[in-house]
Amino acid sequence: MLIPKGKLLIIGGAEDKGNGDDRPEIRDKNKSFKHFEILGELLPPSGYVDHIIEVVTTASEIPVEVGERYVQSFANAGFNNVRVMRIENKRQAKNPLLLERINKANAVLFSGGNQMRLADILGKSTFLAAVRKRYYEDEKFIVAGTSAGAMAMAGVMIFKGDTNEAILKGDVKLTEGFSLLAECIIDSHFVKRGRFGRLAEAVALHPTKLGIGLGEDTALIIEQGNIAECRGSGMVVIIDGRQIVSTNINEIEIGQPVYIENMKVHILSKGNKFLLDERQFVHYNQ
Repeated sequence: MLIPKGKLLIIGGAEDKGNGDDRPEIRDKNKSFKHFEILGELLPPSGYVDHIIEVVTTASEIPVEVGERYVQSFANAGFNNVRVMRIENKRQAKNPLLLERINKANAVLFSGGNQMRLADILGKSTFLAAVRKRYYEDEKFIVAGTSAGAMAMAGVMIFKGDTNEAILKGDVKLTEGFSLLAECIIDSHFVKRGRFGRLAEAVALHPTKLGIGLGEDTALIIEQGNIAECRGSGMVVIIDGRQIVSTNINEIEIGQPVYIENMKVHILSKGNKFLLDERQFVHYNQ
């Protein structure tokens, strides 16, 4: 199994952008809140003057505004070497100039929006192949995604899903993601938008995959494709379906309620570590 040398940062969306106005309901109540904590993971170590961050706005319907927002956010943190890539079709994804930029970048951030745009435009592209190559070969390279950008990193990607009080078969729609985390299914805005049911259904359909539900202003920073540490002010919910004893999901019709016996759930907050391959919570004394 090939182990990536780079880091992966998956963000649940609505991350604090350091302007002092974001998420006052979190900032005022949560003692773990820290301005720009998550996006700060993309900043260079001290003295690294040639550091470049590329922001890919393919998922967004307002790419100009989104790109400008990130450029300004990093500028507020004192970092001005942020560039924006507007890749809006498959032809642009083949542009050799963009491939050259990826090969020179130290970090790439996929913005939020519609994850199906990411899958359709970038899924089989030479651009994504270049990102993947850097991720696997360069220990100083960081791949990040927020909201839709995080969801696209999975092997099985959620592209649509209702949030009902019951888990109803067919609520969740799945397709192939970027597979930088091939054995995972990722959901974002997880707590705020009540998405436990749709991730649970996705895991029940693919019990060998690990479900990762990212809260807002919350992220996992992942090293070696396995060692995940929680950052930010919220929580990450891990859903493990490997020990499911029984479920009716393969027998019932679309629209009928699903039951699942013995699905395992973990909750991570800032500083907690989790081994994705081993499905194991890492305690501080380990």
